[in-house]
Amino acid sequence: MNVEFFLDTNVLIYAFTDQDAAKKSRSRELYELALAGKGIISYQVVQEFLNAAQRKFPSRFNESDLREFLDKTLWPICTVFPTRELYQQAITLQRESGWSFYDSLIVAAALAGDCPILYSEDLQSGRKIHGLEVRSPFAYTA
Repeated sequence: MNVEFFLDTNVLIYAFTDQDAAKKSRSRELYELALAGKGIISYQVVQEFLNAAQRKFPSRFNESDLREFLDKTLWPICTVFPTRELYQQAITLQRESGWSFYDSLIVAAALAGDCPILYSEDLQSGRKIHGLEVRSPFAYTA
């Protein structure tokens, strides 16, 4: 299996909420590709998504919803888990990039998953670091 991208939490949130129809459509497309083996997420994305679903979604998830969503939606694409090396890489990336520790941890996870692309709305689209390209999934080119 050849992984092509890593999804940041914000992309998944758009995929499963009605905040923005165009962003939802593009995010769902990326999620479906991830399920097909083209994309991955990390444990951090799982944590952030479940927290947002419980606290920030217009229709908040209850315990049963959270468990089902974890098992059926998030866990199948979660392949990067915490290691000492992952945290060390995030610390280095934070110094090199100026990003926050948590953003650097997302980047470190994408690198650990051997992804060439990180889809995120929160980081600098077009920036490349250690062979990884950050892209906004919502920036369309002609």
